[in-house]
Amino acid sequence: MPMTGRRLSSLLAYVTTAATGASLLTGCGVLPGATGGSREPVTVMTWAPDQTRATNMPGMPAMAQTYARWVNSQGGIDGHELRVLTCNEQNTTAGAAACARRAVREKAVAVVGSYSQNGRAFMAPLEAAGIPYIGGYGIAEDEFTSPLSYPVNGGVASLVAGHGMQLAGSCDRVSLVRPDTTAGDKLPELLDSGLHKASHRGAVDIPALEDAAEYTEQADRARTRAGDEKGCVTAVLGERTQTFFDSFRRLPREERKQKATVRISSVLGSVDQPVIDRTGGPHSPFEGAYVTGWYPEAGDKSWAPMRKVIQEFAFADNRVDPADAGVQTTWIAYTVLKEVVENLHQDEITATEISHALDRGERIDTGGLTPSLRWKYEDLLGAPGFTRIVNHEVTFQVVRQGRLVAQKPGFVDVGETVLSAP
Repeated sequence: MPMTGRRLSSLLAYVTTAATGASLLTGCGVLPGATGGSREPVTVMTWAPDQTRATNMPGMPAMAQTYARWVNSQGGIDGHELRVLTCNEQNTTAGAAACARRAVREKAVAVVGSYSQNGRAFMAPLEAAGIPYIGGYGIAEDEFTSPLSYPVNGGVASLVAGHGMQLAGSCDRVSLVRPDTTAGDKLPELLDSGLHKASHRGAVDIPALEDAAEYTEQADRARTRAGDEKGCVTAVLGERTQTFFDSFRRLPREERKQKATVRISSVLGSVDQPVIDRTGGPHSPFEGAYVTGWYPEAGDKSWAPMRKVIQEFAFADNRVDPADAGVQTTWIAYTVLKEVVENLHQDEITATEISHALDRGERIDTGGLTPSLRWKYEDLLGAPGFTRIVNHEVTFQVVRQGRLVAQKPGFVDVGETVLSAP
């Protein structure tokens, strides 16, 4: 049957559309979304390390892509298509700098919900280009000192200071196993500031490699120094925390007398629900552990909107775990971005306009996941090394029957504790 001009035109239009869509979907690390309208797209980047020997956070860029699919299905952010670039930061200074340079090159208006320990490497290129860093994970000191950084949590500083407060009432002696790094060197003072709030003695400091294959020596020392009577062993080693407590569990029985009296503990990011699930749930070595977090426990109703988006738009991507601290931080960071863009209500959004809106005191409601967030000068905590903290509240949690649940309801303000650290 001969092909008419109309049918040929229709076929060509279909092929062209399909080919265009395929090229967009296969672009490296880009999720374009699908919105109409005349407003300019908003391009942002989310980076995190993946497939490295140290801490990996693949859920953060995966959550960013999920968020983009959801918001673009709703017509974008105030009519702007959200384009998400992703980058593997690789846990190296070179990797972090490369991601930042790519964000500049591709004209991202913000870096949102990302993880990197290499603050100096990524902040310099962003500052030079005027690109704001919104809702980083809170692991790098530069996130709390750069005028272009807008943290949504109190970082590791608040977690560790709060953890000292959480342990003070239950532990006579505390051993702290932490990374033997510049960032790790600050943790003993922060933990002690929390312990001292209850006139508690300081913790025993045990530095360790953050990418070791086993920690038998450090586990033995931590166990011995904590003692058998109301002793506590806490490890803050990121992804290697699980490895440490595996070494701790394997210590010879004769070296672990009265094991039941020794409590283990950690902070969100080093121990979270996915780690507990992977290590046996109710039979996990973390059963009974104290954990300090930034946000409400994963089962809290305030996470319901995020869970719905993940269920409908993550497409069974198992990297996007709603109980993962990185995924949660990314969701909150994109909540900030969305509110700012909507309030600007302009056809074109620039990096400068976003940072100016935040500096002017744009107050962000995160639906109960954090206190309301605002980054005006009077809102900044001003602690040495952590001047940009505006959210200095944490949650105290405990592992019961394989689930992280609230040990104490609501948030605990640790601002004064962070300020009192040397």
